[in-house]
Amino acid sequence: MKTATERVQRLRNHAMNASVPGIRSDEGDLHWYRGWLSGRGAPTNLQRRGQAKAHMLAQATPVIDEHELIVGKPCFRDLTAAEDDELKGYRCQVADALPRLEGQGSHMAIDYEKLLRLGVSGIHEQIRTYQKRLHLAEPADMEAQHFYEACLETLAGLLAYSDAYADLAAKQAAACQDEQRRGELEEIACLCRRVPRYPARTFREAVQSIHFVTFCLEGLYQLGRPDRYLYPFYERDRAAGLIDADTAQELIDCLCILYNEYVPSGLAVGLMVGGRDAVGTDVTNELSRLFVESIGHTRMIYPGVGLCYTSDTPPDLLERATELIGEGLSHPALFNDEVITRGLLDLGLPPSEACLYIHSTCVEITPIASSGVWVASPYINLVQLLLDVLENRGDSLLTMGELMEGYRAALQEKVRHEAVEQNRQQMERFYHGGDPLVSCFVNDCLRRGRDIDQGGARYNWIMPSFVGLANLVDSFAAVDALVFRERSLSVAELLEVLQRDFTGRERLRLQIQNKLPKYGSDEDAVDQLAVQVSDWVREAVEVNRTYRGDRFVPSFFCWIMHERLGRETGATPDARRAGEALGDGSGPAQGRERQGPTASILSSTKWDHAPFIGGVAVNMKFSRKFFRQDSLGRMQDLIRTYMARGGFEIQFNVVDKESLLAARQNPEQYRDLVVRVGGYSDFFVNLPPKMQEEVILRTEHEL
Repeated sequence: MKTATERVQRLRNHAMNASVPGIRSDEGDLHWYRGWLSGRGAPTNLQRRGQAKAHMLAQATPVIDEHELIVGKPCFRDLTAAEDDELKGYRCQVADALPRLEGQGSHMAIDYEKLLRLGVSGIHEQIRTYQKRLHLAEPADMEAQHFYEACLETLAGLLAYSDAYADLAAKQAAACQDEQRRGELEEIACLCRRVPRYPARTFREAVQSIHFVTFCLEGLYQLGRPDRYLYPFYERDRAAGLIDADTAQELIDCLCILYNEYVPSGLAVGLMVGGRDAVGTDVTNELSRLFVESIGHTRMIYPGVGLCYTSDTPPDLLERATELIGEGLSHPALFNDEVITRGLLDLGLPPSEACLYIHSTCVEITPIASSGVWVASPYINLVQLLLDVLENRGDSLLTMGELMEGYRAALQEKVRHEAVEQNRQQMERFYHGGDPLVSCFVNDCLRRGRDIDQGGARYNWIMPSFVGLANLVDSFAAVDALVFRERSLSVAELLEVLQRDFTGRERLRLQIQNKLPKYGSDEDAVDQLAVQVSDWVREAVEVNRTYRGDRFVPSFFCWIMHERLGRETGATPDARRAGEALGDGSGPAQGRERQGPTASILSSTKWDHAPFIGGVAVNMKFSRKFFRQDSLGRMQDLIRTYMARGGFEIQFNVVDKESLLAARQNPEQYRDLVVRVGGYSDFFVNLPPKMQEEVILRTEHEL
């Protein structure tokens, strides 16, 4: 089915016009605070948090809009005047009294196979079995008992919410005059009585179950690998004549659109398809194709679809992926399954888990079903460190080698300092946090009897992300040329130029910009600096340990932080002016890919990407007017070259500069213009002006 059904088109229009102020609605906040206050007698903080979550779910207002087949989303209704006053009071008083919880949450995929196999009722029984083994006189078992009670509380809230949806669907069905829609609503009521309470039996039940639990978790939770865990249901239903490909496609489209109804723009959520299994077999199937096809049907920012590329990826799937990219849809992003799997194996995962990973918003890789990982924690400005070293050391730096060693030491100290801060945040969450509902679906929380915030998950890495690699490399090259080889500037003179933002020295800035070598032009002298920096980053990160006893893992991507950090950073030696965005990923800085896309790819893959499981993003931009049918093969060759050279992830914008400029002038005419930013996609007109400018400035290649 190459075109979306009328239902899907209507649901898309509804989602395009929906206002999503936050992942949790005001109504949700109100019920959470009421639940927290009513739970003041709870024996532990964790149980009180569980009761607050359960109360929020049990009291939430269900919403079923016209044409929906898959249901579940927050109620963004306006509060009554009394409710609004009550919520304001809670936010001013109760919120300030609550323990401060910082650090990372969500950014992972839960154990959907477990959900579909056991249902909530089966997980409930699993918890009861664990409870029977406890000896409450033992402190560890006493802690586990309180954790299990909190889990049971939140599961009850989840089921109460599902029942409320069933009641609403039945009520709407009774009042519906349209026979077809009445039948659909009656089926929705039956679905919500059945799942997620019990194991899923059909493809439709499975889709409803995974969506409902995902949206109830609240946060940036990914759908994992639905082409794998949904395929047995699809296969059985096809064999029994219960479903066909077109019906499955419509359900998938409905599922994907729903993300846009409860996740605000500017974030990232999604799913992955394709890749290999534990024994190395490419597992692409019909559902892989349907999820990719959904990109063209929905044409929205969510979900961010990642295609896990292998040398055995079916040619037709790669061709369809490039066709969709060529239409300017920005999805799918292409991930190198071999490189990522190798990186996970090196981190100690067994093959059965290393093949099951997810891009945990943008490009951050976490293990499906077992992640207590903190991604992008924190973002570290690489080029600001260079400015600090230059200012602190000044003309005492006599050689490029001294500058490099000074930078390396500063990097190690910065990473150590940030590791201490991240561990402080994990410590605070250990004592005051807790998310029992999520913990029910994450290995090994239930087995250990420990919440995810107490380190119950199997993997608990912290993954700092380093921003501005290209700016740093180009700045090193510029300082080496101007200060240490040509000696046309001293360090002090260079600093004065930078502090004045090149005012009065435009000729020098243009010389740096246009004459000196740049990362992205396949010049080994510069590219080897990127190799060196990547080695330093990896070494600086790997010596630290998390509060939960796990490792730190590095990454090179930016989300939107290249613009935010750039806004706070003065002029830099690479000819970048003060306040301008830093490089938008791990490829060349904006506008510096002088030798075309192939040279850019060669530069970007001269350093080993596999250790950077925290994520590596390479953005490329192509002109739409040059993206013709005969260009698809060349783009596929480009992708294969990048992957064969060990590239981690590559993503594309196919849009003309003229269209972007027109969208700035007339945003109402370009509401659905989607662009890739720094690992995620957004509607161009939703971006702040500085970010729009950064996207416009990227080099526009012609295939």
